[in-house]
Amino acid sequence: MRLFVLLAAVTLAVSGCSGADPARPGVLSVGIREPATLLPADLSDQAGRLVTGALWTPLADYDAASGKVTPRAAASIESTDRVHWTVKLRPATFHDGTPVTAQSYVDTWRVVAAAHWVSSPVLTKLLRAVEIKAAAPDTIALTLDRPSGQVPVLLSAPGLVPLPASVLASRDWNGFAKAPVGNGPYRLDSEWKPGSGGTLKRVGAGKAEEIELRVGEPAAQYDAVKAGTLDLATEVPGAQHEAMHGDFADRHATWALPEAGYLAFPVTNPRFADATVRHGFALGVDRAALEAGPLAHQVDPAKALLPPADAPGERSGTCRPCSFDAAAGKALLQQAGFPGGATIYFGPGAEEWTRTLVVGLHKALDVSVTAQAAPRTDRLDGPSTLDVKLTTGSPDELLTQLATAAGYADDTFRQNLSLADAAATPEEAGELYRLAENQLLRDLPVAPLWSGHGHAVWAPRVHDVTATPFTGPVLAGIGVS
Repeated sequence: MRLFVLLAAVTLAVSGCSGADPARPGVLSVGIREPATLLPADLSDQAGRLVTGALWTPLADYDAASGKVTPRAAASIESTDRVHWTVKLRPATFHDGTPVTAQSYVDTWRVVAAAHWVSSPVLTKLLRAVEIKAAAPDTIALTLDRPSGQVPVLLSAPGLVPLPASVLASRDWNGFAKAPVGNGPYRLDSEWKPGSGGTLKRVGAGKAEEIELRVGEPAAQYDAVKAGTLDLATEVPGAQHEAMHGDFADRHATWALPEAGYLAFPVTNPRFADATVRHGFALGVDRAALEAGPLAHQVDPAKALLPPADAPGERSGTCRPCSFDAAAGKALLQQAGFPGGATIYFGPGAEEWTRTLVVGLHKALDVSVTAQAAPRTDRLDGPSTLDVKLTTGSPDELLTQLATAAGYADDTFRQNLSLADAAATPEEAGELYRLAENQLLRDLPVAPLWSGHGHAVWAPRVHDVTATPFTGPVLAGIGVS
């Protein structure tokens, strides 16, 4: 019996859910995976975004469906000509007590642009400012190389939050990621402990006084919430996907993630130059089998080219190339005289679901299809799977990336993207992005396969759980009884 008790204690400690003490008033315990980093401009994982979303306050929040921008650290983001932009800041300080100024942003963005971090393209390829300066301690002035109405959207990117002068001077990025200093409603109480987690202390507008972040595996965290030893689990494994609804009734949430999967065709290759062939392959994809199989209920089968986290306007129905119709797909390949045989290439992390995709295409279309790791070359002789993670809510980022991946060059498509970028209102931009999206669905240089979503479950004492694509559950807004 003593051996059993010892083993049970060890198991709890390894799972990262050892907090079996009675829940403390005002303290929220949250289960997460180990973040890849806590350097905000260089992360793309859900756990990292969750933590940094509490440690930093972005300039604004952006809702892709409505196009609404809500200022946060910024008091306003304005322009009279869409070339010259002015950002007025609210008074704020970093957790080390130093002021957050316009120069903080200017210096941070200069580092981000040069560092080749995950968020670097937001500045170098999307914003494309020819000058960024601190016009006053509370005023950032930007001058662009062309008119753009997307600036408030881009400045809402979670990777463009400011860094304190101390780390900008030392350039000790690894050290900073262990003990980050932000401008958000919570500060990290002590250095982050890999494999264990950390504690957030409230310093601003947060509901919980303290947030205990516990690193562990989703299955153990799910069970810990059921057992009452954890307040919130921020990921639900596929095995519990259906049970979640019964186990937690109305105490669970699902939200769109800024992630999506595609099949990109080499449109300059003669074998895939005919859009009929590309549509045939798209109709041969059983997306539901991918969702229920290797992607373990962590995605939704694609219904459009743009995923919900990135799509302007409300969506209904399923696009034709997003449908599974094996007979129609086979007929299209025969109509186009496709000679048969194709290699589908995959990148890091996509091998398992790509191999399932290949087996399904072979069965549905009755053509020889194989899977192979992508070689280091820009010119592939077959389609490739893409696992895309976005850094902003602007459709321009994704549409441009997809066209580039397929080698798709079309003047009308590029013109619509340029017009959408320059549009004066979110409504006008949304219409133009839809035109560009519809053109890609017609020509189909890439076939949409799936879009990612997140899950969370929580204890009865937890309330006011909301989630956004880039932060997941908004920790500052969650209350505990």
